[in-house]
Amino acid sequence: MMRRATMASFSPKPTKRYNVRSISMPTRSHPTTVRIEEQLNKLKSWEATSTSSSSSSSICSKAGSLCKGLSGLKDLYTCIEELLQLPLTQKALALHQNEKWVEELLDGSVKYLDVCGNTRDAILTMKESVRELESALRRRLVGDSNLEDSVNAYVSFRKKMKKEVVKVLAAMKQMDQKHEAFPLDLDNHLAAVVRVLREASLITSSILQSLLVFLSTPVLKARASRWSLVSILVQKGVLACENSGHKNMNEMESVDIAISNLFVDNASEDVEAEKIESAQRKLEILDESIEGLEDGLDGLFRLLIHTRVSFLNILSH
Repeated sequence: MMRRATMASFSPKPTKRYNVRSISMPTRSHPTTVRIEEQLNKLKSWEATSTSSSSSSSICSKAGSLCKGLSGLKDLYTCIEELLQLPLTQKALALHQNEKWVEELLDGSVKYLDVCGNTRDAILTMKESVRELESALRRRLVGDSNLEDSVNAYVSFRKKMKKEVVKVLAAMKQMDQKHEAFPLDLDNHLAAVVRVLREASLITSSILQSLLVFLSTPVLKARASRWSLVSILVQKGVLACENSGHKNMNEMESVDIAISNLFVDNASEDVEAEKIESAQRKLEILDESIEGLEDGLDGLFRLLIHTRVSFLNILSH
């Protein structure tokens, strides 16, 4: 699923490598570079809004916000593809194809393609895990399921995915730090091309890291308990306030709370059925969110392939 990365400590938030700002292109920029500039500024504004809004909402649609980010990346790379098809761009890059900064751009195109593909694979596996748990809950309603085994399988998958995401995040942060200096005497158009491609690389890395952090949402660890979420949640009073509105949760955390609530002693069968239905609703929301992320990654993956092919075609002439 996730591969070709090195281990490092996990940070709950992706490291920002730039301040949100508008970028200024050289005078008389080509209209395509101007459109890319506009898309970059939209993404940076989205990122600032996403960060501030997630800290103020009770149950934040983090996946929904990430879907908007992925959609913005698709618009960005559509413009980048147009830029790379310009004869002016192709001629300029071909003349400098042996420069280290050109190799950097080429390497970045394949690295983000790899990360996007691996993340898409992780999303597909997670969707299967969520749907298996949904199926187990439906069977539980008719008294035909060992729910604890199904939940343990889901938790085990989440923990495994978190460990793998840690490695990928570490590798991406190393990628972001490797930028060769490029000559200051480039003509206006080529300087603009290099600048927007590097800005695109940084915002792509930031959004993919945000997505990976979401996928690695920690599963709360418990003490001696028959299931790994219940003990701490009960001790902290979280289960009782699932719907109180003051707990800041994303879609995955909301599912954690709902399914852990199933393992608290129930007063009646009606109460248990209500808890199962609540968990089903939370899983359905997560399932829909995963579908949106999958669609966004599919579209971005195809565009990254086009970008990679365009680079190779330019540098092979």
